[in-house]
Amino acid sequence: MVHSQEKYDIVIVGAGPVGILLSLCMSRWGYNVKHIDNRPVPTATGRADGIQPRSTEILRNLGLKRQIMAYKPAKVYDVAFWDPLPGDQGIHRTGSWPSCPRFIDTRYPFTTLVHQGKIERVFIDEIQKAGTTVDRPWTIVGFKNDGLDETYPVEVQLKCIDTNVIKTVRSKYLFSGEGARSFVRQELGIQIHHKDPISYVWGVMDGVVRTNFPDIETKCTIHSDAGSIMVIPREDNMVRLYVQIASSTDPDFNPRKTATAEEVQETAKKILKPYWVEWDRVEWYSVYPIGQGISERYTLDERVFMGGDACHTHSPKAGQGMNTAFHDALNMAWKIHAVESGLAKREILKTYESERKDIAETLLSFDNKYAALFSKRRPTAGEVGEASHNAAATNAEEDPFVKTFKESCEFTSGYGVAYKSSVFTWDETHPAQSPLFNIPGVKLTPGRAFTPSTVTRLADANFVHLEQEIPANGAFRIFIFAGNQAKTNKAIADLAANLEKERSFLSVYRRSDIADVSFFERHLPHSKLFSLCVIYASEKNKVDMAAVPKILRDYHHHIYADDIPDVRVPHAKFAAHEKLGFDPEVGGVVVTRPDSHIACTVQLVEGSGTVDALNAFFGSFSTKPLGQDQQASRLVNELRPKDTEEEPYYFTFKVQCTGCREVHPNWVSFNRFEQHEIPGSRGEANFVWKCKLCQYSYQRRETDSGIHQKTHSASIIAGPNAYEANDKRSGQKVIDIDCRGLEFTDFKPDGDWEAKGVESNTPFTGIDLSEGEWYDYDEKASDEVAIKEISWKVGRVGEEVIIRLKWGQTEYKGKLESIDSYMNVLLRDTEEFIDGKDTGTLGLVLIRCNNILWMGSAANVEMTDLGLR
Repeated sequence: MVHSQEKYDIVIVGAGPVGILLSLCMSRWGYNVKHIDNRPVPTATGRADGIQPRSTEILRNLGLKRQIMAYKPAKVYDVAFWDPLPGDQGIHRTGSWPSCPRFIDTRYPFTTLVHQGKIERVFIDEIQKAGTTVDRPWTIVGFKNDGLDETYPVEVQLKCIDTNVIKTVRSKYLFSGEGARSFVRQELGIQIHHKDPISYVWGVMDGVVRTNFPDIETKCTIHSDAGSIMVIPREDNMVRLYVQIASSTDPDFNPRKTATAEEVQETAKKILKPYWVEWDRVEWYSVYPIGQGISERYTLDERVFMGGDACHTHSPKAGQGMNTAFHDALNMAWKIHAVESGLAKREILKTYESERKDIAETLLSFDNKYAALFSKRRPTAGEVGEASHNAAATNAEEDPFVKTFKESCEFTSGYGVAYKSSVFTWDETHPAQSPLFNIPGVKLTPGRAFTPSTVTRLADANFVHLEQEIPANGAFRIFIFAGNQAKTNKAIADLAANLEKERSFLSVYRRSDIADVSFFERHLPHSKLFSLCVIYASEKNKVDMAAVPKILRDYHHHIYADDIPDVRVPHAKFAAHEKLGFDPEVGGVVVTRPDSHIACTVQLVEGSGTVDALNAFFGSFSTKPLGQDQQASRLVNELRPKDTEEEPYYFTFKVQCTGCREVHPNWVSFNRFEQHEIPGSRGEANFVWKCKLCQYSYQRRETDSGIHQKTHSASIIAGPNAYEANDKRSGQKVIDIDCRGLEFTDFKPDGDWEAKGVESNTPFTGIDLSEGEWYDYDEKASDEVAIKEISWKVGRVGEEVIIRLKWGQTEYKGKLESIDSYMNVLLRDTEEFIDGKDTGTLGLVLIRCNNILWMGSAANVEMTDLGLR
């Protein structure tokens, strides 16, 4: 049984960590989500259970941390290492150190351990509040990006596992969060490449135990002559034990090796000697092989995507499966939102794969490196202390263990995620160039997470966490560190004035419902895509709110005083400014992406420079032009097709018959110099065509010689015109075409164009505009020239049309009213129009102006001119 198609913004397959976070974001941000899972209920037992510090920060930003902490999860601050004693004496502790060392600046220096099913339920409750239901048990059985619907190009077939009912839906996007056995990945033919030739088989057991092992409530890695165990404390007095039962280094390694729960318990008892352990109950048990691998692609077409375990698998010692999935989902969500909201060009979706795949590869590399280092020797207490307390920065002479320890801890905590250069992450190769980018001395690295800071919110005098003040709402965050108000008032006033300009990023993407925005809207009063914060280096009672420009006062809950001490900069008077590296006298601006990773830093200066730089940054990926181009030499003048009789330019169009109204699938081309005879007529045209679908022709005039038939035709009657750089209009007409029986619907700029440099007058030929942009270098001007974001439109003529009819020696010139295609205009007795002279009754006349046809009554009328006004 097949149901009629429904349409969605996104279909999400799988309700594990990656699927539920993506579903929550998209649902909250106003998208129509179809979410399915093949399990009848959320995870009941087993699976992931560790939330790393950076993930806890994300969950708080989503407003979910309190609900998860209500389960009273275990919090792991330290990791203990145990090794065998000489002889048959059992094991002993060889070290214990922080899981999140002090050099990592976080408010949550611990790993939160709670069952995945409880985490899923928190998400699912919030997803339902946002209007989306996870349909169970449903699975995906087919999909294709057929493009039959331009808006919803992906067709997805879903099947109810209980009833075998198949439903076909259409969607803008399809996302696979199905796990390691992803149907979507298999159908796309994408392989998983295993990075580590060593693979393991683990027995995993959740349960309540009685034991005298002293570190049962902390995370432990235990090696003994009897094998290896990893201990993970859990909520409700439970503990998870990972027991290694096979390794590829074993002489008889079998990746399909299995073991019963009782066998794993016996192995655990041997490993823990001289300590004893007994089980009150076993809640869940499984055996599975672990191989660290990464999918070769995360998407093939920027319409069908994958994330989570469908793309990468990890060993349990890394504790990264769920955490990496959360980051995948957030990265995917805000980028789809940027495209679908009209902010960003579709091509930016390619950065999902490039960013997230790079992070997955880096994590696996460091996991292997870290494990190899520990397999060689245990570090000394002095090495651990040095690694745990020193700053994250390393140098070439640093001890290999210390260096690797720091790097690995950063990555596993989540704070080591550093996205490489892209349109969202500024560096010196970024398309946006200004000397104001990358403020000297600032300790914020584009691509890394925004550093925590505590400030005072002026609206209510509350101490708040600045990095959490704007919730995860899909918007870019602009933190204006305003420094000393007395010294930066002019710069702040100029910044505000330039934000209010018509072409600023904030104005161009202004909310369409801004007139109805609530007075109590805290975060997005002007735009749904940008939110602003202002932080003064001042005590709260000394900030002059009257001097804050109105456009910034509209964010009245996001104006702060930097007057809270920070233990990391104990001697700083203005801790937030100084910890981040801003001069408290002059300040600066930080842009963070919707995932809280730093996009760029910009100097705060008087004049338009700060907003110009921001316009350039956002303009590098925006769908609309921002700001004013201050580099005249980047513009070209006299842009036109290269069109001579010796080398004519062939204009290429899609053609529509005005008889049957069908748009023909093939492109057609013609030039203005060639003339073709029109069958049944004494005339010629640049383009002569006959619709094969309807064989349409019309009667021109019946004469003594019979009825003349006329085939469709078109001729270029004006142009080509040149586009001038100083033309302030949004567009320039290139050519005028007189069309008869047909219309042109789309234009394709095949062929060569030519132009000149604005200042240098340097000629440029062979310009190819087929990709919508062109770049070259003007040697005379010593600068790059470019044509960007060019678009084309085929339009009809305006509504005010003038005709001139000549009868003998008498002319009529006047308007045709009620303009419309195929409008019959009845010209009554000409004495109504021609000075009262009795010129007789008019017969039939055909009046054409470009793509529009008018028919009227006339007799022996000579049409001498037809034009536009």
